[in-house]
Amino acid sequence: MQHKLNARTIRVLGHPDLVVHNVQTSWGYVGREPGIKIISDPEVDVLICGETREWELVEYVQDSITAGNKKGLVVAGHVLSEQGGMILCADWLKSFIPEVPIQFVAAAEPFWNPDHPAKT
Repeated sequence: MQHKLNARTIRVLGHPDLVVHNVQTSWGYVGREPGIKIISDPEVDVLICGETREWELVEYVQDSITAGNKKGLVVAGHVLSEQGGMILCADWLKSFIPEVPIQFVAAAEPFWNPDHPAKT
């Protein structure tokens, strides 16, 4: 996933050897209530989201793992999780506003990892 998104930083919570069968996504921001409902589903092994409040959903998932549940959380980041939607939005706008030049402009991922410094 990190390679496919060309991401410098993705945060992962859960055991690295977790066997994953079912993944649920919630691109962009996922709040406490929907996030906890998703990750509490016995059929969901991993939740991938763009961003969340670390003191709510992240702590809930960590507590769930500590309690013995085999769960994982992947936080891709706001920018990376919404780029695909913005590409679709630009294409959609082009379909009915032909007189205005419309082009998707990618936003740079704002974070970088100290072990892999950002290229300047």
